Amino acid sequence: METKIEVNEKQLHTLIPLEEFKAIMGIDDREDKLARFCLVTSTFTIEQFCKRRFLRKRYFERFEFYGDLVLFLKEYPVKKMLAAFLMRNEELGMRNGEILEPDYYRVVPDCGSNVDVPSAIEFSPAVKRLRCNAVKVIYVAGYSIEKMPGDLAAACLELASWNFNRYKGRRIGLTGNVKGNGKEGEHFETAMPENVRGLLEPYRRKVI
Repeated sequence: METKIEVNEKQLHTLIPLEEFKAIMGIDDREDKLARFCLVTSTFTIEQFCKRRFLRKRYFERFEFYGDLVLFLKEYPVKKMLAAFLMRNEELGMRNGEILEPDYYRVVPDCGSNVDVPSAIEFSPAVKRLRCNAVKVIYVAGYSIEKMPGDLAAACLELASWNFNRYKGRRIGLTGNVKGNGKEGEHFETAMPENVRGLLEPYRRKVI
C-alpha cells in the first residue's frame, strides 16, 4: 500500500533545514516530498519522546495566582517575555486583564539564554498587594533552526535519514521477519535507534 505523504510546503516543522538534509543525503529535488515527510515526522517523534517543543514559537499561559512569586513556564528556553497581565474575577473571561509593567517581574534564567532548563517568571513582592486572581503571560520560547543545539540537529538528521532509507527500501533498521515484505528473516524495526535516544536524553523533560 502506498504511503500518503502530506507536508505543508510553507511551514516545515523541522529541526534542520531541508536543503542541508538533501545535501548530506546526496539527493535532489525529485526526493523533496519524501525528504520533507521524513524531516517533519522525525521532528514530531523527537518532540514526543522529549515531551516538549523545540522550535521557536509564541506561547500564552495563564496561572491561578495565590501569592506565589515564582511560577514555572511550560516551554523553555524563554527567548523573550512579551507581556504579563493581572486578571481579576470579573476579567477572567476577557482576553486580557491589567498589564503588569516589566519592573515587577523577571525571567530566570535570563531571556535569550540557551540554558536548557525550565524557565520561571519571578514577581516582585509588590505584586502581592495588587488585587488579582490569575496571571496571564505571553512569551517566546524555543530554538531557531539556525541556532539549534548540535545534539538536537544531529538527532533529527540521524532519525530522518534512518526513516528515509527505510522508505527507500535500503537495508537499514532491518531485522526479524515480516510476511510478504523483504527476504526471509527481515522486517522494519520501528523503534527509535539507540544512538538517537542517547543524543536526546539530556533534552527530555523530567516529569516528577
